[in-house]
Amino acid sequence: MSTRSQLRFVQRVDQDAEPTDHDRPAQVYRHSDGYPESVLRDLAQLKKLLDATRAERGPGYTAASFVFLDKLSTVDLYLDGDPDRTIDAAQPADLLDPSNMEHLDQPMFLLGHGVENPADGIHGDEEYLYVVELPTRNPFEEPSEWTVKVSGHSTFPRWDGPTDEAFERASWQFHGPLEQAIEELVAEPA
Repeated sequence: MSTRSQLRFVQRVDQDAEPTDHDRPAQVYRHSDGYPESVLRDLAQLKKLLDATRAERGPGYTAASFVFLDKLSTVDLYLDGDPDRTIDAAQPADLLDPSNMEHLDQPMFLLGHGVENPADGIHGDEEYLYVVELPTRNPFEEPSEWTVKVSGHSTFPRWDGPTDEAFERASWQFHGPLEQAIEELVAEPA
């Protein structure tokens, strides 16, 4: 069973500042593993990578990196080991050769995510909404914290139309620093 979710990446702006085109959210649909334990761990891994490489560049880039890392994590399901799968891990270009995909029925690394237009609405079967608030900063400054909002399970309206209202009306079970969200919402592995 899939746990669908929407993640909205936004730039945290000064309360007194006028909105600009750069303030637009970047929104991602995630088809599976959208429950808080999975999403928050993935966000923490992404932040750690972006901090180490100084590659954080705002909502659009961060959303793209989130999708890329999520897709990359499923590619290993199709590499080596299985005689029915012909993709060689030493030859990543094999992923670009359609003849290597003929035996695969809708591989997960090609599906499972969508870049959403916030004006178009949400699918309606999402179980969680997330807002990832990125700091406004120069990428060459020291990394700073991300804040996140995590909705309660299905505690937002479902309809076709702009998603802003769903995000505005959602009941949030958490709003604060990413590290604190992990402490409060992610169970420790046994």
